[in-house]
Amino acid sequence: MPGDNDQMVPGLEHEFGSGVIGVCDVCGTRQAVIVLQKERFKLCVLDFLNKTWTKPGLSPGAPLPPYRSERVWFPTDATKTRKAPAIVLTPTKLVKHPVALVTPDLYGLTTTVLDLGIRLAREGCEVLLPDLARTSSIGTGDLAMLRVGARVRGGVPLDHPRLLHLRRLYRDGLTFLRAREMVDPDKTVVAGVSYGAALAEAIAVEEPTVSALVLAYPVPVRPVEYLKLITAPVLFVDAGADAISRKARAQWEPLRASGEAKLLFSDHPSARHHFLSRDLSAYDLGAAEAAWSEVSAFVRANVFPAPPKPPTPPTVPAATAVAPKAPPPAPLPAARPA
Repeated sequence: MPGDNDQMVPGLEHEFGSGVIGVCDVCGTRQAVIVLQKERFKLCVLDFLNKTWTKPGLSPGAPLPPYRSERVWFPTDATKTRKAPAIVLTPTKLVKHPVALVTPDLYGLTTTVLDLGIRLAREGCEVLLPDLARTSSIGTGDLAMLRVGARVRGGVPLDHPRLLHLRRLYRDGLTFLRAREMVDPDKTVVAGVSYGAALAEAIAVEEPTVSALVLAYPVPVRPVEYLKLITAPVLFVDAGADAISRKARAQWEPLRASGEAKLLFSDHPSARHHFLSRDLSAYDLGAAEAAWSEVSAFVRANVFPAPPKPPTPPTVPAATAVAPKAPPPAPLPAARPA
């Protein structure tokens, strides 16, 4: 990429989930790649779903999805450099694409974030994945505020000053995404996982035009009254064996019962926190695939309207049955003369 001095250096000293410029270990192309430290691999986003990356030396064996990836820098006032890195997934079909903003946690582009972004792109959305692990002005203080607020103070404090610049960063990313060519800015998906889901809720509060909100085992937030301001349809992917997800669900259930929220639950009773993360011990293949299928169906239903039904052909009224005419009476015989 001309003009980009962010070079990939030998070794894997980059932290897990970071986005760098390097050579993909699967396709061999120099481009924006993701460091998956646990697997000791560097992958471009297009090859992330290809299972061959678990077996070194194998070439891709499955066709690539119909989208392309690129690394971008979008303008924002939330950082000192006035810009932030991200990866954009763009469908190759030449039609107007809905937009989808994925709000990562502070760990950056993890396998779960990539999975979510790729599945939204496969549905036909133009997806923005901000790379927080490589964003200036984002540090350990933001991480501590998210963790401490959720685990000690009853919820992530969405109105805390340290989180306001995170909200501004994502809002600027959404503005950048809506201004791209071949997108439909009136159709917007916002999605997040775990702590990132709490930030997705904050964006949905500030953006009343959001068409769909996807939350995967989110953490609780405060003030809880924020949730009443969300007008978009919501899909809540619930990990039933996760206490944090259950607390967040308890915040949403009264809103559904009162009719204040258009809310659907995707229930997975035995799933734990991070059950969508294919590189962690909590990963549950069956539950994860079921959840991803429900996410895809939810996005299709709320962002991609069903094609109009063909007009019903006019019905021809049945002809009224006409009784057959009675035959004319036979002529009487002429009278004989006496």
